[in-house]
Amino acid sequence: MRLIVGLGNPGSKYQFNRHNIGFMVLDRLGEKINVKFKKEAKFNGEMAEVKTAQSKTILLKPLTYMNLSGNSVKLVVDYYKISFDNIIVVYDDLDLETGKFRIRLKGSAGGQKGMASIIEKLGTQEIPRLRMGISKPDFQNISDYVLSDFPKEQIPLITETIDKASEALELFINGSTLQQIMNKYNKK
Repeated sequence: MRLIVGLGNPGSKYQFNRHNIGFMVLDRLGEKINVKFKKEAKFNGEMAEVKTAQSKTILLKPLTYMNLSGNSVKLVVDYYKISFDNIIVVYDDLDLETGKFRIRLKGSAGGQKGMASIIEKLGTQEIPRLRMGISKPDFQNISDYVLSDFPKEQIPLITETIDKASEALELFINGSTLQQIMNKYNKK
């Protein structure tokens, strides 16, 4: 069994915030593969299930707010007994340029509090992730920046990047290894 987690904050107020790009990627993936998310109270999240000949994959959008995402992820991982190498977490990254994304097999949270919560709750940094670039602000407070919407002129670029990231995740669902996906998408 595999698990894809998209990080974000629940509610329409946050829907198009930079911090919610993880939710945006999972929403796009759900549209592409024709699955619907349902609220699952026992996991504090919205979930969808995808079955293929290779395996079953759960898509999870924690509804705990970003900084407590680990609570929801741990509940799902423990319940379904999912190994860490079968997880991929999608989240925003200030250190990557807007329009870029990178897949990594492990590492620190890099200041991303949702990922930090997951690392803390699971007790390891050995968690694969897909980092979506949102760039650093020039002068704006970081918290205000990540909780602001993408500017209109960036929407075409963001849409294209979300589409490519969802394609990469579709390969993961269909049994490709993370190394194969990294070889295809982690281009300079």
